[in-house]
Amino acid sequence: MFDVVALGEALIDFSMLGADADGYPLMQAHPGGAPANFLAAVNRCGGRTAMLAKVGDDVFGRLLVKTLEGVGIDTSGVLVSKEFFTTLAFVTLDEKGDRDFSFARKPGADTQISFPEMNLSLIDSARVFHFGTLSLTDEPARSATVKAVSYAKAAGKLVTCDPNLRKPLWRDLDEAKRQMLWAVSAADVVKISDEEGEFLFGCGPEEAARILVKDYDVKLAFVTCGSKGAAFENRNAAGFVSAPEVVPVDTTGAGDIFGGTAVYYLLKTGKAPEDLNLQELSGIAGAACKAASLSTERPGGLW
Repeated sequence: MFDVVALGEALIDFSMLGADADGYPLMQAHPGGAPANFLAAVNRCGGRTAMLAKVGDDVFGRLLVKTLEGVGIDTSGVLVSKEFFTTLAFVTLDEKGDRDFSFARKPGADTQISFPEMNLSLIDSARVFHFGTLSLTDEPARSATVKAVSYAKAAGKLVTCDPNLRKPLWRDLDEAKRQMLWAVSAADVVKISDEEGEFLFGCGPEEAARILVKDYDVKLAFVTCGSKGAAFENRNAAGFVSAPEVVPVDTTGAGDIFGGTAVYYLLKTGKAPEDLNLQELSGIAGAACKAASLSTERPGGLW
């Protein structure tokens, strides 16, 4: 029995360490991918997880499988393709220290997973099915994701989603918005960032959480606000928790760590997400903020 099974991208994040004399970034490779980071957080808390994904039969793909196994994620649903290369993400920093993403993914192996080749027995044996929207950017992964979500819902699984918007991966931002709105409407528990709330709804974090619950029938919504903390809301309560102060080295994957930690502690309550009270919600969001903040004190997102 698994606590969480996630579908989506396992990839390599190249993080910027600095720049050479000509301004070219000096990069360091780290394992990543939002669903992989999410599962690693669940495992770190003490949960059991498995992943549905596709990587390339290359040095990076083989390293990713080894790393996932090393943090306790079941990889029986990770397919290794001889045809497509493992996706690479390059995270650079501008003069203000803000992140910028570039991707080698035309196509990447993660976009080429199909529904018939998925190990659906992993979903059958899970309490939660988790997905993001990077798997909705291209076919056949888009159709596979839609079918997997439908399969999980029909099987009575709790469905969680973190859209994890990466604008360079979408050919059309209007399409990105349509797909993200479908994703949140299909999920019971949703975690978005304040930037994604602004992108989707044109409002601040508290109002974005309210819209998710009231207009999209989300049972529990979290909206993370970086170093400030996170807003939360369900039918019983709404609030905001502050994040602890840290000295960040790399913020990549912090939102994924928040999401995985929150879902683990949600499961630990044994209650439906819509039934949690203010004290329980504050405790879950506080624990998730703490884990996300601590994860920024070291490089890489798979923590």
